[in-house]
Amino acid sequence: MFDALIALLQSLSPDAVLPLMILLAFGGLLIMLRFFGAAGLYVFIALAIIAANIQVQKIVQFGFYLEPVALGTVLFSSSYLATDILNEYFGTRAARRGVMIGFAASIFWLCIMLLTVGYAPLTPEQAGEDFGWALGTHDHIAALFTPYPAILGASIIAYLFSQFLDVWLFAKIRKATDGKMLWLRNNISTALSGLLDNILFSTLAFVVFAHDPVPWDALIWVFILGTYGLRLVIALLDTPFMYLARHCLPADHKTF
Repeated sequence: MFDALIALLQSLSPDAVLPLMILLAFGGLLIMLRFFGAAGLYVFIALAIIAANIQVQKIVQFGFYLEPVALGTVLFSSSYLATDILNEYFGTRAARRGVMIGFAASIFWLCIMLLTVGYAPLTPEQAGEDFGWALGTHDHIAALFTPYPAILGASIIAYLFSQFLDVWLFAKIRKATDGKMLWLRNNISTALSGLLDNILFSTLAFVVFAHDPVPWDALIWVFILGTYGLRLVIALLDTPFMYLARHCLPADHKTF
């Protein structure tokens, strides 16, 4: 069943699969909000951050980019939508809590997977005939879940700074506009915090922490601005979901 579904999706172009990913991420967020309220968004943020860190290891070729790009942008961007919804309907404190839950979840997940990889793998003698299928799984898990220190450090720093900027900007714009123009605070806070995330992550990962730093022109045009256009498009696409969130609040919720 799953093999057939994967084969069907792979028969499509990456450009055709991208809208499905956006609908799944943003629609799933609203479902979690509807059934579990703020707690559902906390869980969604944790899952989105962990899944995005796994997804980023897969590189695909989109038709609108000259170079292949890493996945993870949609899921990571959906975490900004989640914190904006928390900020709007549950308060700034709840949004900050969501950021810290995402951070704590990623650290806990990292520790769990490091211990998992730390178990000595089966030898062929130990596996025998019954567990021969498991001999290759250790290398696959290690390849996915053994972090590169430069990427890990850059990711954590960029996540915290950009997410807290998003929460702060959203609250400031809401106050300055007397709670009007939800679309404005949603788009500006997400666009500027996304740019900060790209700048911090790319500069730290590929220049400051890198053994072989990339040239500054490549850093700016390829790593920082290369995927920022996609992040801007996603920021605009999440606006209808921001408005729909009001209709997905739990029945007993009192708007902040």
